[in-house]
Amino acid sequence: MTDAARPADVVVIGAGQAGLAAGYYLRRAGVDFVILDAQQASGGAWQHAWPSLRLFSPAQYSSLPGRMMPVPADGGYPDAAHVVAYLADYEQRYRLPVVRPATVRAVRRAGPRLAVDSSAGTWHARIVVSATGTWWRPYVPHCPGIGDFRGEQLHTAGYRGSGDFRDRRVLVVGGGNSAAQILAELSQVAQTTWATLRPPRLLPDEIDGRALFDLATRRHQAVQAVQAVQNAESIGDLGDIVAVASVREARDRGALKSEPMFSRITPDGVAWADGSTAAFDVIVWCTGFRPALAHLTPLRLRGPGGTIPTDGTRALAEPRLHLLGYGDWTGPASATLIGAGRTARKLAAEVIAQL
Repeated sequence: MTDAARPADVVVIGAGQAGLAAGYYLRRAGVDFVILDAQQASGGAWQHAWPSLRLFSPAQYSSLPGRMMPVPADGGYPDAAHVVAYLADYEQRYRLPVVRPATVRAVRRAGPRLAVDSSAGTWHARIVVSATGTWWRPYVPHCPGIGDFRGEQLHTAGYRGSGDFRDRRVLVVGGGNSAAQILAELSQVAQTTWATLRPPRLLPDEIDGRALFDLATRRHQAVQAVQAVQNAESIGDLGDIVAVASVREARDRGALKSEPMFSRITPDGVAWADGSTAAFDVIVWCTGFRPALAHLTPLRLRGPGGTIPTDGTRALAEPRLHLLGYGDWTGPASATLIGAGRTARKLAAEVIAQL
């Protein structure tokens, strides 16, 4: 071991909600661990979200283990700034050993340990927990003519509010929650059009993140029990979009009408399959994210779909690696605050058994 290499039983990569939840349980178990975070400050990806973004659940149902999220002053669902403040407080309250900024460049095999190469040095770990999430890898689908558009294009990850879009012609692309919330905000100041692959379906007003998490958990349990997937309840059976206050308001004033997906992009806008066209100044791609796994490339673990095959959170081909917070394939609703916490508990128990 060189002077530059530091030993640790567990290295957690990422200090967002998933990394902090893992840290909570590892700290409680007395494990020797460190959390490496690429960000300059606490809060994970939430500190880069647009200000009006709202959680889908009340604070008490959006909490990490051990510490209830305070209720916002307005009593509504927490916004991004509220979540950032909560995560910063959580990190300090439990004195989690976060090193930042520490951008992890690569995780590689180094004999009996895994070497974690970062901008803050190299750690040699018995176990690595990757919790980098998806925010850092925005996805924009290929569309004919996308490079010819003369207007502005941005992704959800680059959206910072409606201030720059007043009186502009804006096309919002995507049928999920981010698209609905951004469209609701932009429709108050801009001329908006919403393009979706299929007509968007709002969930009933009484359905929020609490019910969605319960459904995701039941579905996961059904699949784990080798029951037919079609017999398990699906979130998609209810709808696609949580009707938070801003979305309900936009719905009630008729601003959530969607158009079919266009067939190509033109220099001035888009064209539909029937030959009709429309001009736009801005295209906002609300088309999701992909797992940020580039740092794991040296391990050569990715499957055909781009994800890493796992048993629970543990990588099948590299049992010293666990993945947390990337979606249902790393635990039911593990990309949510409450889901990350519940999955982290199981992860920590397995890690402790491995050490």
